[in-house]
Amino acid sequence: MKDVTDCYREFGDDRLPPGQRETSAFPVLSKSGTPPFDPETWEFRVTGAVENELSFSWDEFRALPAETQRQDFHCVTGWSTFDREFTGVPFLELADRAGVADDAVHVLFSALDDYTTDLPLEACMREEVLFAWELDGEALPRDHGGPLRVVTPHKYAYKGAKWVDGVEFLTDPEPGYWERRGYSETANPWREERYS
Repeated sequence: MKDVTDCYREFGDDRLPPGQRETSAFPVLSKSGTPPFDPETWEFRVTGAVENELSFSWDEFRALPAETQRQDFHCVTGWSTFDREFTGVPFLELADRAGVADDAVHVLFSALDDYTTDLPLEACMREEVLFAWELDGEALPRDHGGPLRVVTPHKYAYKGAKWVDGVEFLTDPEPGYWERRGYSETANPWREERYS
């Protein structure tokens, strides 16, 4: 298992970001209800400014090279939970397979509930950004984004789409669901970048 809980050292002196409280619980927050998931029809797509657009069924996605990481998780509402174990496909694996175009600068994640969230490409091209299907050794619970969610331990968790089903590489930034409603584009917990 890869331990990336020290990634905070790049951003601040303390593992617990300012304005956060540590909890052993894992609260559930979503913009709306849990969307349906059918493994027979689910499709994950990689599109946009890439050399090779990709498409995966659920079984094909699960067959991609995966790893388990120990991560911390920070919610914009003010809580953090430490030492969570996520298993899934690294963002870097998909970026490598797709061949990111030279003019790509941004990434937009999409989800089964029509949620979107965006990040600069450089914020995604990190070892700890995962498309996770397992949490603490068990299938990712549906209300936590199962079958698949993005985890971004260096950002507030709204940057990690639940129920993710695609990633688009963009040549210009495009704000996501919460970003259009005034949330921070950068979402750095150690700078308390909650709102724009």
